[in-house]
Amino acid sequence: MKTKNIFFRLFITCIGLICLTSCEFKKNAIPKDLAKQQIIPKPVSVTATGSSFEINSNTTIHYQDEELQPIANYLAEILRPATGFKIPVKVLSSKPSSDHIFLSLSDSIATDEGYKLETKEDGVLIKAKKPAGVFYGVQTLRQLLPAAIEKGTKMTDTLLVATGTVIDNPSYGYRGAMLDVSRHFFGVDDVKRVIDLLSIYKMNRLHLHLSDDQGWRIEIKSWPKLTEIGGSSEVGGGEGGFYTQEQYKDIVKYAQDRFITIVPEIDMPGHTNAALASYPELNCDGKAPELYHGTKVGFSTLCIEKEITYKFVDDVIRELAAITPGEYIHIGGDESHVTPIKDYIYFINKAQKIVEKHGKKVLGWDEIAHSELLPNTVVQYWAKGENALKGIEKGAKVLMSPSKKAYLDMKYDSITRIGLHWAAYIEVDDAYDWNLETYEEGISKENIIGVEGPLWTETVENMDDIEYLIFPRVLGLAEIGWTPTNQRNWEEYKVRLGNHKDRLEALDINYYPSKLVPWKSMANQKIDSISK
Repeated sequence: MKTKNIFFRLFITCIGLICLTSCEFKKNAIPKDLAKQQIIPKPVSVTATGSSFEINSNTTIHYQDEELQPIANYLAEILRPATGFKIPVKVLSSKPSSDHIFLSLSDSIATDEGYKLETKEDGVLIKAKKPAGVFYGVQTLRQLLPAAIEKGTKMTDTLLVATGTVIDNPSYGYRGAMLDVSRHFFGVDDVKRVIDLLSIYKMNRLHLHLSDDQGWRIEIKSWPKLTEIGGSSEVGGGEGGFYTQEQYKDIVKYAQDRFITIVPEIDMPGHTNAALASYPELNCDGKAPELYHGTKVGFSTLCIEKEITYKFVDDVIRELAAITPGEYIHIGGDESHVTPIKDYIYFINKAQKIVEKHGKKVLGWDEIAHSELLPNTVVQYWAKGENALKGIEKGAKVLMSPSKKAYLDMKYDSITRIGLHWAAYIEVDDAYDWNLETYEEGISKENIIGVEGPLWTETVENMDDIEYLIFPRVLGLAEIGWTPTNQRNWEEYKVRLGNHKDRLEALDINYYPSKLVPWKSMANQKIDSISK
């Protein structure tokens, strides 16, 4: 009997301690539901545990590996203005006991861009196989915090991170957008802003369309008149502009720091009037055409039969490859309507070999599938599925950019103030509600490297215009490239997108407020709690 009494007292004591601990938890920890957070792109797996971690004056960002230091500093630069706290950044070999955000690398994460984000009441752990995955985990953490952190000014909100675990990785390796800087030129700061905004949503490629009929935008030291003459024009007769090689390298480095790879494009053999106006010897008649300020396509071509043409291509690709660490150089190949098909095939075959000689892989618009494709060449599907299928038959992979779904320069509707509509009107639901692997019969997931949303700039003149056409449609494209198809649906996505209103506005994005989206400010909402 005495023994039973002792066990009974121990039992009561344990219950009391549990109750005290529970009461302390309820007193200090604010309930918050990770499953209700509005993350774009939608993570693969979210498990909520119903509590929260507070970022406060004691919080320190720790990183386990030296290569994660830039990411730790990047996160600190987001948090410091918003909190007013010092948020120290320190290297540490193992996870600290409390008040931490800990970044680490681990072979337990299977994919190079995957990550695990685990939040407990004492801190946040982000681990990944590669630094890219840690960076994407940081972007998810960013979206778990109040949108006001994006303003870069001290905020009054308590910075709470919902507890639980996010396990995540992308469906496709190429998730990008394209910016046409040839029809209208955009300076380095504008390109960097595009990079910053894409990176928030885990995009990892920015394709720069660097040459066209209206302007040549990259310095080629062996052919200086390309920028001196060809860089001096744009649509509507503006002064144009170009990037020096040092400026281009700065853009490339800025993008690399945000895990975005620059894919440069030199369009050829058509869309070449700016080059032809700069160097008459590239024309079959040896005469320089006038600079072009209009928007028609398909009227220009390099002279296919001249050897000087291939010296020109070789010099351009050689200089561009030397300052481009990414694996691809885009050779264009679209809408070369005045180039006879026999000449076109001959040229594309030679251009591919030049790119390969300089250590890069070829990307080209879907028309290049008419040529003999080299191994590792990628066909960018924009116009004709039959071309993409032809490319697959020849061993190529496909980058999906169907103009009726992915072209970001298309108007939202008939009254959109800028944009074109030759392919379609693309509302926000149209840009989201399609699948890469079922869009074109015969093109399956195994054939596809990813998705890209091109922004052509015939009607786009400034940063506000860029943002208006890109946002919010690019968020949908980001999710198409990241989130498994069976986890996506428009009805659920539009609510998450609508709840991003505060974040888009805090980032000062001039987005299109589609009436199809239930835009909702979360700033005045009560802290979410676990459903009973």
